[in-house]
Amino acid sequence: MFLKGKTALVTGSTSGIGGGYAKALAAEGAAVMINGFGDEGEIESLRQELEKLSGAKAAYSKADMTKPDEIRQMATDCAEQLAEVDILVNNAGIQHVAPVDEFPEDKWNAIMDIICNSAFHTTKAVLPGMKQRGWGRIINTGSMHSKVASPYKSAYNAAKHAIAGFSKTVALEVAQQGITVNTISPGYAWTPLVENQIPDTMKARNMTREQVMNDVLLAGQPTKKFVQIDQIAALAVFLCKDEASAITGANLSIDGGWTAQ
Repeated sequence: MFLKGKTALVTGSTSGIGGGYAKALAAEGAAVMINGFGDEGEIESLRQELEKLSGAKAAYSKADMTKPDEIRQMATDCAEQLAEVDILVNNAGIQHVAPVDEFPEDKWNAIMDIICNSAFHTTKAVLPGMKQRGWGRIINTGSMHSKVASPYKSAYNAAKHAIAGFSKTVALEVAQQGITVNTISPGYAWTPLVENQIPDTMKARNMTREQVMNDVLLAGQPTKKFVQIDQIAALAVFLCKDEASAITGANLSIDGGWTAQ
């Protein structure tokens, strides 16, 4: 358990990929604060599971990732309830599918706030402590859409391209301070976010559910398999190891070959 004594904050982690990150980091001994929305009972069960996995405390923040004040308070709460953040995983995200000329402005703003702006606010909040301690890991969840685009996802594509650029910039700023900053870019993994965008895609493309899954979601994924959450989480764990200390500013694909084409 090489992360014993370390504290991780994972945004958007009450389910899906974020929950996978939280469990994998806890299994290596990290104290973890999770964040997100969902059923209170399920969230508390996950928090307790994390404590059993890590042998350390786990905490939950209901901070809204569209509200900078709540994001800053989350970082303060983590320091008070667990310890200052050593590992930050910016994973919160939402999706909306529509042609750009029909894209609702409130959806555009929410996607930008939750994916991109929240990562700025969390990073700004925790970076001073990482610099002081001379060690830190910041991992941002990108997407194959941080490298290539798909139609009808203008806000998501823009936000994920932005998070990759943000990661590179911060990596350069802290390159000599024991802190690495990387982006993990999954292909399609079977998560609530992916499942929930199927109806919108069906409407936008006039397709059946099966056509969306086979001809849209997995069309560009050469393996024709969804990426598994534990595969993504394992990459995040590796990035926290000393052996990965030379990996920074990278955008690491785990997409079944999607961006190899």
